[in-house]
Amino acid sequence: MNNLKTALSFLLPVLLSGCSFYSASAPAVEYYYLNPDKDFSTIGRVAIVELDNDSSYPQIAADVTEVLFQALQKKQIFGLTIVRQNAPAWRSLQLDLNSTYTLAELFAIRKTLKCDAVLIGTVTGYRPYPHMAIGLRLKLVDLADGQLLWALEEIWDTADKTTQRRIKNYFRREMRAGFAPLSEQLTVVSSLSFIKFVVYEVAETLQPRR
Repeated sequence: MNNLKTALSFLLPVLLSGCSFYSASAPAVEYYYLNPDKDFSTIGRVAIVELDNDSSYPQIAADVTEVLFQALQKKQIFGLTIVRQNAPAWRSLQLDLNSTYTLAELFAIRKTLKCDAVLIGTVTGYRPYPHMAIGLRLKLVDLADGQLLWALEEIWDTADKTTQRRIKNYFRREMRAGFAPLSEQLTVVSSLSFIKFVVYEVAETLQPRR
């Protein structure tokens, strides 16, 4: 879980560049950025690249990627495609996810993956039951000009009282009241249920400002 201590390091360059954070639409997640100068309606298709994994649990990145794909599909903001890390098309690009892309690289990604933007990121840490926690670092890049459309860095820890409250509120909204207490308990036991809660909060930040 040491990598979970690196929160904000990814978003620091955004702060230094003079960009702003917006949290009015989803106050549960504290550290995310939504580009106020970008029109999401111009983004027809986004490729979600299977997340990198800095945790010691090999399957967690693939699981989070799949649930994130499903959650964003429900939002219907843009078309989506999952690109696995071992896909020949992605491997042929030989790109460093942590680098800034050149115009030539942006064009190559757009042509190879047939998309307008790419969502990339890392599972920065993961801890299973009984004290589940996960850290994510994500960013959405416009392939037309390389600008950041959206970025997020957050840690969810079920030992934290605030996270516990957010889980309770999540199931009050999403489930029938009679099943909410059982579902809350399941979230802190089941890794998949916990991931669904986390990704729900992630997806809530990806709502374009109106």
